[in-house]
Amino acid sequence: MPSLSAFLPTDFDPTHPLGLIAGQGLYPLLVVQAARAAGVPVRLIAFDEETTPELIESFPSSERRILKVGQLGKMLKALTEFEVGSALMAGQITPRRLFKGLHPDIKAAQILFSLKRRNAETIFGAIAKEIEAIGVILLDARSFLDDHLTMTGCMTGRRFPIEDEYLSHGIHIARECARLDIGQGCVTRKGTVLAVEAFEGTDEMLRRAGSFKTDGSFFVKTVKSTQDYRFDVPCFGQRTLEAMREAGLTAAALETNKVIMINKPAVIAQAKTWGIHLLGFA
Repeated sequence: MPSLSAFLPTDFDPTHPLGLIAGQGLYPLLVVQAARAAGVPVRLIAFDEETTPELIESFPSSERRILKVGQLGKMLKALTEFEVGSALMAGQITPRRLFKGLHPDIKAAQILFSLKRRNAETIFGAIAKEIEAIGVILLDARSFLDDHLTMTGCMTGRRFPIEDEYLSHGIHIARECARLDIGQGCVTRKGTVLAVEAFEGTDEMLRRAGSFKTDGSFFVKTVKSTQDYRFDVPCFGQRTLEAMREAGLTAAALETNKVIMINKPAVIAQAKTWGIHLLGFA
């Protein structure tokens, strides 16, 4: 339904409630704002110590449930009680909680026991199957946020400072890392790989890269060819911009329409102020 979002299924019914499964940060809040502006009713599944209190308090108690990370059975029950037609996952859950600080109920324990490989992709992929098994469509997590996606070209309005040869090398390294399921980002400098993103996440990777000489360095964020956008969409926001600044990095290349810029106008404005160049590449 292009009038609402290019990422919604053609049979999306905006009269049925949307179940938002909300993690950290501003991302879930942007989804709520955009969905409500489009006239779509929203119900909230929040997580203790993860979802922002501001978002939780924006819902009446009858339209929200607050769970511990790992209470899959309760989440499925809440989605059923809310009579949602679709659900959307937005916002990160602290990665370490997948291994420490998890509170699995019987349903979650069954899934974890059945998985041969336990990582974010396999765990959330299994959760996605359980959600769709109760008749709820799990949406592409870019839905409603079309205006916050990267676009091709230098989004900060200046010439991108990285030479084409080095840009191509950095993009190649990032895509290979994504293909191998290592991570979705890297930092390269004049044909040399300074750091690749792994389990520690983008910000920590940027800090490591900042320990080297950073003139001519740049950050690349991409996706793998088999990306499941229902639960895995790379994001670039104020926090990442701050991490770049602290690391001394002044350029980032983000794959067009594949990376969500959390509050895009504010991120671009801040990047310009700090002299950080943002490029969208296809």
